[in-house]
Amino acid sequence: MFGRNVKRMAVFMAALGLALGVSAGSAGAADTIKIAVPSPYTGSAAGFGENVKAGVAMKIDEVNAAGGVNGKKIEAVYLDEQCEPREAATVSSSIVNDPEIVGIVGHLCSSAHLAALPTYVREGIAAISPTATNISISDKNKDEQGKVWSFRNVYRDDFQGKFLADYIDKVMGLKKVAVFYENNDYGIGLKDAFVKEAKKLGLNVVGEEAYKKGDQDFTPQLTKLKGGAPQAMFIAGYYPEGALIADQAKKIGLNVPKFGADGFDNADYIKLGGAAADDTYLTAPFLADTAGPDAKKFIDAFKAKYKREVDWMSANAYDAAGMMIQAISKVGPDRAKIRAYLAGMNTPEKGYKGVTGVNYFDANGDCQKPAFVKMVKGGKFVPAPKQMN
Repeated sequence: MFGRNVKRMAVFMAALGLALGVSAGSAGAADTIKIAVPSPYTGSAAGFGENVKAGVAMKIDEVNAAGGVNGKKIEAVYLDEQCEPREAATVSSSIVNDPEIVGIVGHLCSSAHLAALPTYVREGIAAISPTATNISISDKNKDEQGKVWSFRNVYRDDFQGKFLADYIDKVMGLKKVAVFYENNDYGIGLKDAFVKEAKKLGLNVVGEEAYKKGDQDFTPQLTKLKGGAPQAMFIAGYYPEGALIADQAKKIGLNVPKFGADGFDNADYIKLGGAAADDTYLTAPFLADTAGPDAKKFIDAFKAKYKREVDWMSANAYDAAGMMIQAISKVGPDRAKIRAYLAGMNTPEKGYKGVTGVNYFDANGDCQKPAFVKMVKGGKFVPAPKQMN
């Protein structure tokens, strides 16, 4: 009942705005320009959400300190969708019905992004995800005219999965691998790409087991995987469950190198996993230790502000916010024009030069970046001794 009345009021307010000369795709004469940042700020993935928030906040603070955009301050609207598709769908409706919001940095999780995407495409507002990697996003972000509304400055799962299989084979020289994956869009996409490439390379995939978000006991699946005598274990999922898997694997004597993707890149993986987190290798689109001189200012400022090392999600979110703000500064707070500007960033020459490198998009809104490998050693994330770049 209340939801229906709220929706009617939103439609009425939008119509009133049009009558007053304020379009639904423009921030109008407001003193601020709003960007929505939907992410998980509570729940098991809240640590990731805080990473994204840190990067966005740094970029916005810098822009506002320098005078804002065309005399207006940039304001982030942080919306908690808990990395849950149902919550993300609800949040997406509130975003598109707020005429002051002209763009989106998010969502974080692939499942949440996919749930929100139809609303953004239908209503015409551009989103840049710094973290959503599922391949199906590329196929579902176009309107009837073929215009893309979803962009991302992170590589896709098929790239990550293939990369990790190549790394295990060519760099580590391991031939028998077990696969453990979370049963969601992110985990399945990673798993499928990894297994396909592993088999192509001639690796022996000795077992595949699934788990669900929030599971606590992984011993049955790990025991099955151990029976195949693997030399490595690929875990396609996020750090909360990943840390428990690492701990329980160690307890049953499954002491093999663990490999994960960007979903493991959080300091809480080490805090939760303890000593069992050691010997974990993971991909990341940004590695502070290998960053160029242009990124040093950002890295130093981030450490000073947050009292911790820079993570790749914060760096990607910083650049995603930078791209959105650059679009606003060039074409104004108009949703359709912002989308067109972002779509036009389609070559290295037209790309955004950020702390994570040059960001630009292909025809599907995808941004290919090289991958780096970091590992946990002595309770810390450090660059892996050997890279594939």
